[in-house]
Amino acid sequence: MTRIAIFTDSPGWHGRELKRAAKARDVDARYVSLSACHFDLERPHGLVIPGYQHQLPDGAFVRAISAGSFEQVTLRLSLLHALRELGVTIYNDARAIEKSVDKAMTSFLLYRAAIATPMTWVTEDAAIARRVLVKETSTAHELVMKPLFGAQGEGLQRLAAGMPLPELNTYHGVAYLQRFVDARKKGWRDWRVFVIGGRAVATMQRHGKSWINNVAQGARCAPSEPDDDLAVLAERAAAALDLDYSGVDLMRDHEGRAYVIEVNGIPAWRGLQSVTPVNIAQCLVDDLIQRRIGRKLQ
Repeated sequence: MTRIAIFTDSPGWHGRELKRAAKARDVDARYVSLSACHFDLERPHGLVIPGYQHQLPDGAFVRAISAGSFEQVTLRLSLLHALRELGVTIYNDARAIEKSVDKAMTSFLLYRAAIATPMTWVTEDAAIARRVLVKETSTAHELVMKPLFGAQGEGLQRLAAGMPLPELNTYHGVAYLQRFVDARKKGWRDWRVFVIGGRAVATMQRHGKSWINNVAQGARCAPSEPDDDLAVLAERAAAALDLDYSGVDLMRDHEGRAYVIEVNGIPAWRGLQSVTPVNIAQCLVDDLIQRRIGRKLQ
């Protein structure tokens, strides 16, 4: 029997959906907290993974890497790297997660792949950040300042002409500045495209109460069929970051041009599942088993 670990500290709805999907394929799935794993070089594999004392899992689905100190997060990522070295399929791989969780690297890789994404500047130097703010706002652009690490629309600030640069210490010493995509003529909305195994499988439109369209900030989910250009952009973005699965956020400006705003390497999909007939958890488990582990579905 194929055995997979679901790395999460709190399984919740997503964990239950994944376990249900695994059971439908006669796959043994177990919840494991990365914080409960550790290195032990006296053990045959050099690792201790609760629930897998005698045999490592065939694959592992990374549902969450909990917050912690820099050292704790580094250790948890190191455990994922070590499992990959031992031949365990990690979905998404730690290297891909590291690329996607760092907004600066995400923007850089999208730019390198010639994928449409807003112009972005990232620096520790407040003087450089202020010069960018003045230059951009003097040409009628606005900027969005974001935490380098963060999700769910938290910490976003929109900066217009005459506004001061926020104190960098409130952003852990880093200014991530991205050109604001003005879509007001179309209403506050964006698209979340869910990409699995290189293919866009489900899409929703999110209608925000303000310019921030995240569901956690009160945005409303609506069903949507992706336009071809949005699907292609999302698939290219996932490929640029080497992600097995991802939630790609896209916007159109007032002239209809599409841009990739963010690429999420550990995306939630409960809101999306509420407006699509596609069984997302089943698609994820099937892709992990068939494409990555290389076993026929039961």
